[in-house]
Amino acid sequence: MRLKIIPRYLVLGSITVLLIFLSVFHFATQIVETEQGKIATQLDIRTKLSQALALPMSEMVLPDQIQLGIQNDQLDKYSVSYTIDEDLQNYTDGILKKYRPDYAAVFMMDAHSGEVLVYSSFQKSASGTNLLRKATYPAASVFKIVTATAAIDKHGLSPKHKIQFNGGNWSLYKSNVMRDKINRWTRTVTLREAFAKSMNTPFGKIGLNSITPDDLSDYAEKFMFNQQIPADFPVDPGTALVPNEKNFQLSEVASGYNRKNRMSPVQGAMMAAAVVNGGQMVAPYIVSQLSDVTGSPIYNGQRIEIAQVMSPESAAKIKELMSATIRVGTSRKSFSPLLRDQRFQTLDLGGKTGHLNGDEPRGQVDWFVGYASSKNKQIAIGAVIVNKKYWTVKTSYLSQALIKKAFSDNHNFAAQ
Repeated sequence: MRLKIIPRYLVLGSITVLLIFLSVFHFATQIVETEQGKIATQLDIRTKLSQALALPMSEMVLPDQIQLGIQNDQLDKYSVSYTIDEDLQNYTDGILKKYRPDYAAVFMMDAHSGEVLVYSSFQKSASGTNLLRKATYPAASVFKIVTATAAIDKHGLSPKHKIQFNGGNWSLYKSNVMRDKINRWTRTVTLREAFAKSMNTPFGKIGLNSITPDDLSDYAEKFMFNQQIPADFPVDPGTALVPNEKNFQLSEVASGYNRKNRMSPVQGAMMAAAVVNGGQMVAPYIVSQLSDVTGSPIYNGQRIEIAQVMSPESAAKIKELMSATIRVGTSRKSFSPLLRDQRFQTLDLGGKTGHLNGDEPRGQVDWFVGYASSKNKQIAIGAVIVNKKYWTVKTSYLSQALIKKAFSDNHNFAAQ
């Protein structure tokens, strides 16, 4: 066999290409390591901020100065700047004072960056109580977002997927869910319609026939149930208890027709933000900057991506479901003034409602979780109201009013 001699210029060229590749790879690795280091620093400072803000924020106070151990754990005094939009905050506080529900908590964030825009809590019988950090509100039908995402992202269901069922729209009976009987009373709905109108039996059947218990657990965790939210302010983790077997309890969880699975308004806004972000979950932050005694900034809050909850293609399909809630579903009446207003025709709107009796605080729980998006701005809302007896305002109406206020500036109306 004759030995083939490779010309020297080819050898040198190959070595040059290899060296360039190794240099680029090393540089890319350094960038990744640098970004990971920045995120680790952000998370560490956010944890310290959450601890330092726990006491004042329990009384709904945002202090101008705090003591924090950033360097060598030595406590130093820092001036604090916040991300709160004062106009939106004052407007929200004013609406809650006007309608005076028994309990209310409203959280609004920039869906892309994670900046907290509104942090509002109201209690008729007391003042200064923080209802936003609590994760004691039944998730109710908001949990249908988790079920729909598991069905679409994991198993490829489409908004046009058809479900046959017996029984009422909002009841949930074992005989109607556990048996696939077809008779003259059997109805057929699409996933889109079942989501928009928050129909329990169709979603119970999705939980039994289209997904597995592991799917529901996995996507619940992706939506930050059973996990600590990496915020720079105190917020309790939501709870999702999913049965290990396909039984009636699983259908209750899948439809949101249970009181064991609970969440906070903060988590609700994060869920909506993940949908409008193409599946990316971002962590909320309320501190925009910390400055030392000389006025020099030593920390700036930044966007942190927590996880990719679903593919961008799946997020587009979940948006279709949430848009239907606004246009033809449970929020249609509340949002009709906004939809008829020509100034807001370019807005991309979506939401999910939920209703159930709760016990902490005790009363009827009303949810709205949703988003509004234009070319220049994306916001996500998590709003919950609890009333003991009489309703003064619902979360869907409150949320459309806040969206209208948030996008009232002309530069926010650019088409997508």
